[in-house]
Amino acid sequence: MANKVIVETSARHVHLTEEHIEVLFGKGATLTKKKDLSQPGQFASEQRVTLEGPKKSIPNVSILGPARNATQVEISFTDARTLGVNAPVRESGDIAGSAPIRIVGPAGALEIAEGVIVAKRHIHLTPEDAEAFGVKEKEIVMLRIESPERTTVFDDVVIRVNAKFKAAAHLDTDEANAACAFGECWGEIIKK
Repeated sequence: MANKVIVETSARHVHLTEEHIEVLFGKGATLTKKKDLSQPGQFASEQRVTLEGPKKSIPNVSILGPARNATQVEISFTDARTLGVNAPVRESGDIAGSAPIRIVGPAGALEIAEGVIVAKRHIHLTPEDAEAFGVKEKEIVMLRIESPERTTVFDDVVIRVNAKFKAAAHLDTDEANAACAFGECWGEIIKK
């Protein structure tokens, strides 16, 4: 499958600092692994939280581990409208000036002044994958997803390169639904 990568849907989720895990789940709490994710070392935890926005709440939101240096909430634009927050499109980790939110767990709640983003669509590659595809870190490409009724070409897809990655394209639920990217789905990387 030359120039093709698996396409995965990244549903709404939360990344928490160790301090915020304890606020939400109690002193000494840690995340309990439910299942491994496709990216090595990443996992979905058993714990869930509720996101409370100015307009509405979304319960039962997944927390991904391990703990991070900053708390971050990744949602779709549909979720942002539901919550009533103005979440910018950003790469993971770029949360300065992003939307605030209230996060509620079984042992407590916290208000974060920033950290809510709509994740920029991206493709994880190892350095070897990037070389094989002829792309580099932070390069912007297109991703073509062929489906019987909704073949779609996404522009503005950022390449992320790291030796710890496994090759995969990540779309949010709005994007995946628009392209009928369900089940096992592959996308073709198109250089601009």
